[in-house]
Amino acid sequence: MRIKPVVFTVALLLVLGLWAAGSAEIRISEVMASNGWYENGHAWDWVELRNDGKKTVNLSGWFFSDSEKNPLKWAFPEGTKLKKGACLTVFCTGEEISDPGKGDTFYTDFALSSKGETVVLSDAQGNVVQRLEIPEQYGCVSWGIPKGGEDYGYFENPTRGEKNEEKVYPRRTAAPSLLTAGGFYAGSVTVEAQGAEGAELRYTTDGGTPTQKSKAFPGGGLTLKKTTALRIRAFGEDAVSSETVSATYFIDDNPGTSVVSLITDEKYLFNKKTGILVKGSGSIPNYSKGWEYPINIEYFNRQGQGEINQMGTFTASGHSARINAQKSIALYARKSWGKERFAFNPFPTRNYDSYKSLLLRSANSDYSATRLRDIVASSLAEGQGILYQDHEVIQVYINGAYWGHYNLREKINKHFIAQYEGVTDEDQIDAIDILARTGTDEFLQNGDNSDWLALADFCKKNDLNQPENLAWVEGQLDIDSLFTHAAFEIILGNVDFTNVRVYRVPGGKWRYLLFDVEACWRGLDRTPLEYYIKPVSGKIQGFRHEPLNALLAVPEYRAKFLNRVSELLATVFRWDRVEAAFDRVIEQLEPILPRHIRRWKNMKMSNWKKNIGATKYYARVRPKKIPSLLKTAMKLSDAEVETYFGETMALLEETNKAP
Repeated sequence: MRIKPVVFTVALLLVLGLWAAGSAEIRISEVMASNGWYENGHAWDWVELRNDGKKTVNLSGWFFSDSEKNPLKWAFPEGTKLKKGACLTVFCTGEEISDPGKGDTFYTDFALSSKGETVVLSDAQGNVVQRLEIPEQYGCVSWGIPKGGEDYGYFENPTRGEKNEEKVYPRRTAAPSLLTAGGFYAGSVTVEAQGAEGAELRYTTDGGTPTQKSKAFPGGGLTLKKTTALRIRAFGEDAVSSETVSATYFIDDNPGTSVVSLITDEKYLFNKKTGILVKGSGSIPNYSKGWEYPINIEYFNRQGQGEINQMGTFTASGHSARINAQKSIALYARKSWGKERFAFNPFPTRNYDSYKSLLLRSANSDYSATRLRDIVASSLAEGQGILYQDHEVIQVYINGAYWGHYNLREKINKHFIAQYEGVTDEDQIDAIDILARTGTDEFLQNGDNSDWLALADFCKKNDLNQPENLAWVEGQLDIDSLFTHAAFEIILGNVDFTNVRVYRVPGGKWRYLLFDVEACWRGLDRTPLEYYIKPVSGKIQGFRHEPLNALLAVPEYRAKFLNRVSELLATVFRWDRVEAAFDRVIEQLEPILPRHIRRWKNMKMSNWKKNIGATKYYARVRPKKIPSLLKTAMKLSDAEVETYFGETMALLEETNKAP
């Protein structure tokens, strides 16, 4: 008779998913199924297991799954042990994984659903240790068992790898509403906000995320008399605090350009240990560690109208230019923080309705010279059949403080290429190949590089005058794209010749894109011609030169390349067109530079005007030098120069006369 209560208890525990075969000490203690906190470049879903027993448990061959029909989906590797009181993390990546992990960190190839699902933990014999039903998850909020408790709920703060908080909540407080829109006001503005019934609103004006210790938001509204970054959060009884809503209120400020306003915690910006926009004290600068943090992003167009206001993430961007005080910043729309895309289009030559990511570029190596070389030169590629980054001249504010002139750019990644190429299937977007410089593993941005390296080596070792060899290369490479790219780089005189990127969409050919040409229009010498036109057997310097030069050994393609250069010189690089591109940008940039200079003290207005004059001179005169430079580099005869460039040189003598 005494057995029945025990049987009943065991059965109940099995139903609850908290006991199996003597393994009651191992259980899922915390889950994050909508993660936006990035570690080492990833924000994978994760599950934390904890050993609350009194001895180490060998987990070798135990199983974890997100499928009740397939509970043995993923197995812990041999040698996995979990000590008493310790925990381990299983990252659910949704990606192909070759290494399952070890120690206290493991990786599965499936992801969790933020809409809710059931996960199953089984022992090495396939016995279910825990079957756990996970409800719908809030973005960046973890769910689990409180310290010393049994009932699952939502945590105020995630604690992966640490002891769980002592309290969980059954729900999340609804976000408050800002009844007064962010934007531009004269004199002052009284901001009104509203929360759910019974919720308490608290606010900050320094960029910090409001806490229960922050100031209470006044019932009659908050009057602001200077430009302010306002953040408000709702706190309710027996609920996780709400999402933070943010907005910037510009008082007596008329920037005259489009504006991006960023709001985030100081610890993500300037803290020596954790801030992205500072060097920090370690051997590796903070801005080079690839950290990605949450941030609120607003965009106001030239008329001062707000087009987006949403949470996303940001990283420091660029390479050597990160040492500049004013750093480039990459922005990402992330579903876990609210929205998957930035639902607007700030660029004049694009017809897209949204973007996944954007780049705030600080002019990098052109930081204290003209601040416009890259955007003017890139804009000349419009309509030329090659992908380039569009731009918008903007000014940036961070936590209400003026941060100066930036050039808003499209961010080069798989989403950028997918939009241009019309790829919409997510699996195909993930499979887009993007390579920088030589395309080796070090410069693999996305996808796979094996076919590219094989193509470059083939061009190095094989004569493309053989029809079968040429046909194979024609099937692999968009030759028009290559010729246009090489012609642009040579005509512009881009001395930063390593800025070469190629890409390929599934089922397509390798194509070139034009980017980062700000080191152009600095002289009249042959650079970068010597890096483009060289023997296929020559030393590889910064990018794979073999495809271009193997094709130039084929008479028909040699002629096609020279004709393409001549065509671009006679159209795109005519001074009237180039001057118009300069003037469009100068008209926007010149009025705002004095304020930018006061902020950064990195240049003088008089020097900027001199640099503009010099840059215009090289942009005007250099195209006339190209035929003679190509004559030497490609060993052209006088007759060939006349054939390919005779009319073009005559035209340029009229249109591109030195001032």
